[in-house]
Amino acid sequence: MSLSNNIEFLNRLRKMNGINGLDPSLWGGKAPGAGSRLVETASFGPNPGDLRMFSFVPAGLLQKMPLVVVLHGCGQSAAGYEIGAGWSTLAQRYGFALLMPEQKSSNNPNGCFNWFVPEDTRRGGGEAASIRQMIEQIAGAKNIDRQRIFVTGLSAGGAMTAVMLATYPEVFAAGAIIAGLPYGIANNVQQALNGMMQSPPRSARELGDLVRKASPHRGPWPKLSVWHGSADRTVHPSNADEIVKQWLDLHQLPETPMALGKVDGYPRQIWWNADGETVVESYTITRMPHGTPLGVAANDERYGVEGAFLIEAGISSSYHIANFFGLTGRIHQPSPGRSASTAIAMPDLTAPRLEQVEEVAQAYKARGKGDRRAEPRDQPGRRGIDVNAVITRALTAAGLMK
Repeated sequence: MSLSNNIEFLNRLRKMNGINGLDPSLWGGKAPGAGSRLVETASFGPNPGDLRMFSFVPAGLLQKMPLVVVLHGCGQSAAGYEIGAGWSTLAQRYGFALLMPEQKSSNNPNGCFNWFVPEDTRRGGGEAASIRQMIEQIAGAKNIDRQRIFVTGLSAGGAMTAVMLATYPEVFAAGAIIAGLPYGIANNVQQALNGMMQSPPRSARELGDLVRKASPHRGPWPKLSVWHGSADRTVHPSNADEIVKQWLDLHQLPETPMALGKVDGYPRQIWWNADGETVVESYTITRMPHGTPLGVAANDERYGVEGAFLIEAGISSSYHIANFFGLTGRIHQPSPGRSASTAIAMPDLTAPRLEQVEEVAQAYKARGKGDRRAEPRDQPGRRGIDVNAVITRALTAAGLMK
């Protein structure tokens, strides 16, 4: 079929009731509950986007729990992506709650979140409002730390992650987008397909304005981790650069990376704020096609199961994203002499993080050369970065000094 016919075909099918869509097994999806720990909540309040709500909450946690919202890709189910990316295993190990919205084929025959439909991507409306209501429901029903709510997703779920961060930035401390697209670049199917094929370059200010117009929020903005395969032929890798550019503008940071390094052999770019905290990072998974990268984590644990759009790449994106969210510092496990349902937090004693050591090296180089990239661009009322403090914090976190 020609591109124009494809666009018309998708447009007609997008929200036709009674169409079952493609068999999820063809796309790596699984029936909800098939080997998954997720539990469905049938009624969670207003649901203008007509989505399904699944969640997992580890037993035995007495303190307030962080919450991670995870959005699946096209053709996948919440349960299928949860198993594939290993999120409930991470949640059980590190003691955080998991919320996984699920698309219905009646909304989108391919099971994609409608990240390009204006009624679904505005604050207070459609699918974005349904996801926000799910967060409110679980936060009210469980002991959720509202200061530690995060969101991540793959592909259409990654693009919908951008939607949630843009429309409800005050809700989220951080997000992570895998093989996704910037917020606001598409308002119909044709624009969505154009963006997927080759994200047209826009200025940082233009991209940032798209987010600023999505809500009355004016900062501080959530942190962001961006992941993309360099051989992605479904969502062009240029979208990762545009996402980074969009969020650097929001954080008022320069486009040139402040530090460069490699994690498990893959390039990582890093930007930090005036306090030395990494607020934007970007991973390029070289030679990887469209999907979520899987691998052994820093603690020699494996999270996830290889499948369609779930790709063995030698790096565990789920673990590194959880680490970026600040969730991997302590292990949630039963205490000796207590019942299995009672848990305590134990330090996660892992090897020094390679990316922390590389940040130290880059900071030393920047300090030695007087490199202005180690500082945010001049802004009224903003403090310059204390590079010595950044180095000290990184060395301490890496276990190289006390």
